[in-house]
Amino acid sequence: MNSENRTSLRVTTVRALKWTSLEVFLRQGLQLLVAIILARLLGPDDFGTIATIYIFTSIATAFMDGGLSTSLIQNQKITIVDESTVFWFNLGIGGLMSLVLWFIARPISEFYVLPILLPLTKVLAFNVFLSSVGAIHNTILIKQLRSQVLMTVGIFSTMASGVIAIVMAWEGFGVWALAAQTISATTISAIMLWSLSKWRPYFVFSLKSAKKLLGFGSYMLAATLLDNLYGRLCLLMIGKLYGVRELGLYNRAESTSGLTSQFLSPIISRIALSTFSIAAYDKVQLRNQMQYAIRGSMLLNIPAMLGMAAIAEPLIYVLFGEKWIGATLVTQVLCFAGLLSPLHQLNLNVLMAQGHSKLFFWLDVVKKIIGITLLLIGSKFGVMGVAWSLLISGFIAYLINTFYTKKFIDYGAFSQIRDFLPVLIISLIMSLIVYCINIKLNIYIPIKLILLIVIGALIFSTLALVFKIVSVRDLYKLISLNNNSEKFL
Repeated sequence: MNSENRTSLRVTTVRALKWTSLEVFLRQGLQLLVAIILARLLGPDDFGTIATIYIFTSIATAFMDGGLSTSLIQNQKITIVDESTVFWFNLGIGGLMSLVLWFIARPISEFYVLPILLPLTKVLAFNVFLSSVGAIHNTILIKQLRSQVLMTVGIFSTMASGVIAIVMAWEGFGVWALAAQTISATTISAIMLWSLSKWRPYFVFSLKSAKKLLGFGSYMLAATLLDNLYGRLCLLMIGKLYGVRELGLYNRAESTSGLTSQFLSPIISRIALSTFSIAAYDKVQLRNQMQYAIRGSMLLNIPAMLGMAAIAEPLIYVLFGEKWIGATLVTQVLCFAGLLSPLHQLNLNVLMAQGHSKLFFWLDVVKKIIGITLLLIGSKFGVMGVAWSLLISGFIAYLINTFYTKKFIDYGAFSQIRDFLPVLIISLIMSLIVYCINIKLNIYIPIKLILLIVIGALIFSTLALVFKIVSVRDLYKLISLNNNSEKFL
């Protein structure tokens, strides 16, 4: 890749990053606002009940995609026949998975001894088919880095479905408000994706295209299913062993601790794989992109996660109310588990970009065997035991992931840790100070929360400037490049 192409790629990436960040920030902000309102109108039992169904719908949705969306993004030589084949594949499997969920609704209800799950599962089963209608449009827009369109779709669907859910919750519909939020968001997204995208499928299904894409995608499907099964296994165990209330509290802890990853994850998944795939066979360029991505994402993720762990109790109290305070300790453990979240994604994106889907799958098998073993041990110690098992297995998974990043682009765990270690150190100092103040300070809780956030931000910013953290310089360069690139776009 010559210098002119590298500059063009960098400018395109920065522009996509700007719009993707804006879209994710606004959409996640709206989702958080809706979640706060719904958490005050509904209780842990309602959220726990809907979470039991998401265990099964997420697995069905993974089957629907078949890993082909990732194949389309990774492969730089895609035709309209390939894209049409994926569309019809998604539609067919989406319909089949909806039927499967419809027929297993009763066993699911009987497993949890919750009669309400029977109609809920049947209704939400249809959402899997709805997801398949706009899946290919979303994939193509991601591949083309058309983040402005994705921003419009994401914000409008989030806002409209949130209003519907809030009105229904206010009127006393309970858990059905959450079901309506899911279905309306998917429906609105599909309609807007078809309206705002010029892409239309051909009436053709090519076995040759399917075979080509499934060669990469089948391993991605298997890895995605493993990831979903593992992630949902802990929810299934909590719901069955400890009840939907504990599941609701765990779900709230998971979503609270995941506030930062919910912002970073879509950006990484949309931008990193596309740009890494373009530079897949230029190892120097790929390593440089990876280094920038790690320093930038960890500059945001580490202080946010450690800061959130320090202020978890007042944060949950202010945002969601006193009835959710039982989620505090689990939230703190999951915040520490979430420290490595961007690193998992970025290291795996390097493997995907270079076409190592088979390796990706077998690594996932090894990690999940370790994770499930730890999960089974942890579940004997309650919900906290489950949370600690996720933290330990996440660290082991990081070491496994980085072994091959070291092998392929000479950028392993020690090099990566060295790049974000300064941010980790000053973030630990900041969080410890904030935590001590949190314990000692006894004032009106909302005022206390604001004060703690301001203190934490000031401490981190001051330490970052004093010690001249490299990733802060990278961020400044990124902003400068963004401003300069606007003159030519």
